[in-house]
Amino acid sequence: MTFGATPTPPSRPPRRSAARRVLPLAVIAWLALEVWLLRLVAEAAGGWTVFLLLIAGVVAGSYVIRRAGRRAWRRLADSVQSGTAPEPAKDGGNTLPMLGGLLLILPGMVSDLLGLLCLFPPTGKLIRHRAEKLLTRGARPAPGSLGDAFQQARMHRPDGKVVQGEVIRDDEPRPPRQDPPLTR
Repeated sequence: MTFGATPTPPSRPPRRSAARRVLPLAVIAWLALEVWLLRLVAEAAGGWTVFLLLIAGVVAGSYVIRRAGRRAWRRLADSVQSGTAPEPAKDGGNTLPMLGGLLLILPGMVSDLLGLLCLFPPTGKLIRHRAEKLLTRGARPAPGSLGDAFQQARMHRPDGKVVQGEVIRDDEPRPPRQDPPLTR
């Protein structure tokens, strides 16, 4: 390994991921759909109806978020008072209700429908399981990251037990030991 050598620059710029190309187009299409649906409802039922629907969505979303926040705060306070670690919620916690409340607050019919799907228990459970599968599918820590260091510090025994350990690096110089001065 040589020091001071400059790496050769890449011959072409790195490719953008598919998500970075598609996401702006998807957001624009979603906004166009929301405006089109609001316009259809306004033509069919009137402008005041659309206005009241939007206000009702904001009020309902705020209520849902406030309720989920109180539940989370109560769970944290109970665990602090009892001196134990907070237990994970059996229903998946407050993430989905908060997401549903946020979607209700956003103006539009599609976002309100998605928010209600997050709040309805059967569809909420389906969304939660699908999101868990998507998030844990490729969840391997990157080499050299903190997660990789924790992964390396575990030894899995054949009987399934996990032995926690500590990684000690020999390539770093240790600081000199400081002994306290002797007193008489």
